[in-house]
Amino acid sequence: MREVIFLRQNQAKWQHYESTPPGGPDELAARFIELTDDLSYARTFYPDSPTTAYLNTLTGKLHQALYKNKSVEQGRFLQFWRRELPLLVGHYHRTLGAALLFFLLCTALGALSAALDESFVRVVLGDQYVNQTLANIERGDPMAVYKGGNEGVMFLYITLNNIKVSLLAFASGLLPGLGTGTILFKNGMMLGAFQYFFHQKGVLLPSLLTIWIHGTLEISAIVLAGGAGLVMSRGILFPGTYSRRESFQRAARDGMRLVLGLVPIFIVAGFLEGFVTRHTEMPPALSLLIIGTSAAFIGWYFILYPLHLRRRLSAAPVS
Repeated sequence: MREVIFLRQNQAKWQHYESTPPGGPDELAARFIELTDDLSYARTFYPDSPTTAYLNTLTGKLHQALYKNKSVEQGRFLQFWRRELPLLVGHYHRTLGAALLFFLLCTALGALSAALDESFVRVVLGDQYVNQTLANIERGDPMAVYKGGNEGVMFLYITLNNIKVSLLAFASGLLPGLGTGTILFKNGMMLGAFQYFFHQKGVLLPSLLTIWIHGTLEISAIVLAGGAGLVMSRGILFPGTYSRRESFQRAARDGMRLVLGLVPIFIVAGFLEGFVTRHTEMPPALSLLIIGTSAAFIGWYFILYPLHLRRRLSAAPVS
């Protein structure tokens, strides 16, 4: 894009940011993300331009306000986890919420389908898994499927597979509204049918206390990865004031950062499934502690903390 077109599209926005205080936390966070994106673009295509110098100054003022009471020498990695990722999550709360709502609807549909048609569970989960689980239930150990295999091998396989699924859910956002939606639909239907199957066999509680030891983090991260795919889809379908190409590049970059932020969660979920879930004889109180801690972390880091951080940033004076 020629610099004059870049200026024409964005100059009014920059002047507005410079002269008008933000109206709230959402607007402040959006300004910060957009300005850093604009600066990155300008540095790439117009490195010696006055436009780049202007954006660098404007972004620097905002950065100074955001980090006024923080150490400037914080590590880049720590900064990503403490501020950049939560701000990004908060910026896309509605899109991520839409992914969650769609997933929950698919889960309910999966449970309803299993209730109306007993063969549906076999279609979704496969005959081998269903037959093995039925045999385990008859032996009085319905969750025995998690006890097989080497812990370390299971940990690596599960972690890598979950990361692969999350990347696929994100990349499928290239097919707006179809690719990512299909993956969320499939996983939601499987989860609903899976849980109804255990309910139907009278072992729902043991399944909940076992499966959600790792499933709380795993399922949450898959839904968030699907949300990242929807972020990219939204950038393609609704470019706003940007060209479709620019909007796609921005959304794809934000979506990828969201997915990368999920990798540690998948590692912890894989560890729990490989090393902890197999201990089906553990006291229910311990299972509930692990599940509750995982749920509290997801709720705090991906919902409450982004909101809290944005409120604090909105109160920071912008000089």
